[in-house]
Amino acid sequence: MNQPTTAPQRSAEEEALHCIRCGKCLSVCPIYRETLIETLSPRGRVALYRATGEGDLKIGEVYADKFYTCLMCEACRETCPSGVALDAILNRARADLAHSGLLPPSLRRLSETIVAAGNISGEENEQRLGWTANLEARPIGLDHASRAEVAYFVGCVSSLFPASYSIPQSLVEILEKAGLNYALLGGDERCCGYPLFLNGEAERAMELARHNVAAVRATGASRVVMTCPSCYHMWKYIYPQLLDDGELDGLEILHETEILAAMAREGRLRFKPWPVTVTYHDSCDLGRKSGIYEPPREVLRAIPELELVEMADHHENSLCCGGGGNLETYNRELAQALPRRRLQQAQDAGAGYIVVSCQQCKRTLAGAARRERVRLRVMDLAEVVARQLEGESDA
Repeated sequence: MNQPTTAPQRSAEEEALHCIRCGKCLSVCPIYRETLIETLSPRGRVALYRATGEGDLKIGEVYADKFYTCLMCEACRETCPSGVALDAILNRARADLAHSGLLPPSLRRLSETIVAAGNISGEENEQRLGWTANLEARPIGLDHASRAEVAYFVGCVSSLFPASYSIPQSLVEILEKAGLNYALLGGDERCCGYPLFLNGEAERAMELARHNVAAVRATGASRVVMTCPSCYHMWKYIYPQLLDDGELDGLEILHETEILAAMAREGRLRFKPWPVTVTYHDSCDLGRKSGIYEPPREVLRAIPELELVEMADHHENSLCCGGGGNLETYNRELAQALPRRRLQQAQDAGAGYIVVSCQQCKRTLAGAARRERVRLRVMDLAEVVARQLEGESDA
């Protein structure tokens, strides 16, 4: 299994030269398996990138299409027998395209929205606390007064898209029941910058990174927790590349799965029985890209009577849900075709529930289940934990 890295050891040009064109990556690439187009495969993209470097091909809109029709899921990197860091090649190609004015219009609009509004939806950033409106009580995290242990970085999707509100609502309920002193950033939070980074615009992402780090520092917290794997990966592995040495000193970056597993281990979370069969879906940003596999499974195994089954492809071999790489913004129809295989694997495993640790995976898999009329329920781990805490109703 490839370990997450903060920077490639070789340049993108050097990485491309190590491709032996064996084609093993084709069997795991979701885009190639759906389209069967060689130039949309990892091997095809490497060949195109090498051709531009050798002067045999000029970049243009058709070339750009090949690199933005990609989930950036890194399944190709995981399976490459030569150890080629395909993510370094894809990131470099996208940066070259963005700097050459070849960012596709839909992705350019996404970037401009993030820069102007501070979030992916274009809403007033002060609306980030909309998910707190129908809670029974005002979240304690709004009154932290610069004395918090943990800052909860909610992320754009969970903050601004009502279908995902239950995820931050659940985590806040858990943190309060566990007696953890936490802080919410509210309107001081900005997009983590990952969509900009994926577009090839690392410089614009850097400005957001600096703002967010300063906002967290203002809470007094030494730990930052995220329910969003993309935010987590951005903070943990990309921010160190973008920021100066020392800017992140003293901050521990955690995903919800890590803090929930720790609290369950310490006995701060006690669960009532749940006699169901569930399967866990490893998201690309949390699994392959960040190396977190066992904490969510540890939490699920702590719930009495719950049966955890694995799908055919799991851990580093997990299938992408179709929600990554900004593909949904660029090619929505293709992105929506991709979750079908994952739903079938969950059914084949005999699961009634798919548990995820990602608001994007929840949205894409649940949407696909509705479209395909598949009787599977998709829940985030935080939702499961909040539901099964002792003293909670079964609603």
